[in-house]
Amino acid sequence: MTTTKLFLGIDCGTQGTKAIILDADSGQVLGLGAAPHTMISGANGRREQDVQQWLDAFVSATRQALQEANVDGQAILGVGVSGQQHGLVLLDEQGAVLRPAKLWCDTETTPENERLLAQLGGEEGSLERLGVVIAPGYTVSKLLWTKEQHPDVFSRIARILLPHDYLNYWLTGRACSEYGDASGTGYFNVRTRQWDVQILRDIDASGRLQTALPELIDAHAAVGTLLPAIAEQLGINPNAVVSSGGGDNMMGAIGTGNIQPGAITMSLGSSGTVYAYSEEPSVSADASVATFCSSSGGWLPLICTMNLTNATGAIRELFKLDLPTFNQLVAQSPIGAEGVSMLPFLNGERVPALPHATGSLHGLTMDNLTQANLCRAAVEGTTFGLRYGLDLLRQNGLQSLRICLIGGGSKSAVWRQIVADIMNAPVICTEQSEAAALGAAIQAAWCASRSNGDDVSLADLCERCVKLDAGSETLPIAANVAAFQQAYERYQQHVATL
Repeated sequence: MTTTKLFLGIDCGTQGTKAIILDADSGQVLGLGAAPHTMISGANGRREQDVQQWLDAFVSATRQALQEANVDGQAILGVGVSGQQHGLVLLDEQGAVLRPAKLWCDTETTPENERLLAQLGGEEGSLERLGVVIAPGYTVSKLLWTKEQHPDVFSRIARILLPHDYLNYWLTGRACSEYGDASGTGYFNVRTRQWDVQILRDIDASGRLQTALPELIDAHAAVGTLLPAIAEQLGINPNAVVSSGGGDNMMGAIGTGNIQPGAITMSLGSSGTVYAYSEEPSVSADASVATFCSSSGGWLPLICTMNLTNATGAIRELFKLDLPTFNQLVAQSPIGAEGVSMLPFLNGERVPALPHATGSLHGLTMDNLTQANLCRAAVEGTTFGLRYGLDLLRQNGLQSLRICLIGGGSKSAVWRQIVADIMNAPVICTEQSEAAALGAAIQAAWCASRSNGDDVSLADLCERCVKLDAGSETLPIAANVAAFQQAYERYQQHVATL
């Protein structure tokens, strides 16, 4: 089978790594691969991962995708990497990883975050200085935590990388970062697109942290080509260009064609995110809206909830339900789950801003305590968190005719209807549910075209490669919208008590 322009897109997430092979000429995804990761968890909010798992999963998922696509890996012209945001990977002088990566969902560093936020002058001071409010989970508090909890590790830091930066470093031997993913570190100014090195000097006056930062590059720039040994391990062309890559939300934006104003993407993954493209860094006065840079040139105002399919998955595991049975039970229970409300804050919560919160169930009676109602309450509770965030974005002036849904939860027709009704907006999925991996492959094609002088625009590539799944389009039902409004107000009352 001969094809012309093949690109590998990788998405290294919390639960696993996905790989896709994209034919950028036809816009077709030819092959998919996946491999899982496990989490290191602690009762104190610790959420970490052994980065060797990412590398093993990268190789495994890539080889699977190549096999399914039935293509020669030597035909791959470029590689793009999407990674979970905010994570901290520390390397020593030899490039060896110093300790497990602390992840976006880690809340162990909440006290350090509060101290750093106070130092910046609170939320207002943080917004003014960085254009974002640093939150528990951002990278900067992980650095301060490392200094205080692991001084021996801290003294050996030679490189400070985000998860996707680390994967690019493994691929090419070059340490760099791009503006989108850098936006979520807490030591980056989203308006000027530069590191704020003073924040790092405040943590360590020696200036060591500043010299450990990766170089910043544009979204369309190449990191380099593959190291020969890594190319061999992956079974792909050593001359393949590695693009800048980016955070999973930024790559998800490209993978849903959300690269100009008027589109809203909502991700139903481990965490929930809602974001839209903006041509200006119009920073919201609300601390929950993070005005990150996009990985396509502009900005990406975004809200992130810490609990989504991780919370619904916990209920599924509790009752030992497979997905079809879980969805059936959700459908059996009426809107509002007969009065059962779940605040699904199993990981603490970022939107609404309740880092110390825990999950809770409200409104239980002898009559409504059923599996179906508990399953329904978990789906509704997590979706209400996204509604809370979408309202903030709408107040910030972001409009759209419909919502593009991605992530594992979007595969459920029941959940799609719930989202359409709660948001009172039509929703539609992309044909390719692995939107972040697709976005990474599209970005790699964009980058490769610039480096060889073709200069195909990102908009052209998105038009060709991002396909909407007409069969998934779901419209809000007026009666449901009204019923959900009541249930949502009940949710807001419960949140207010926290």
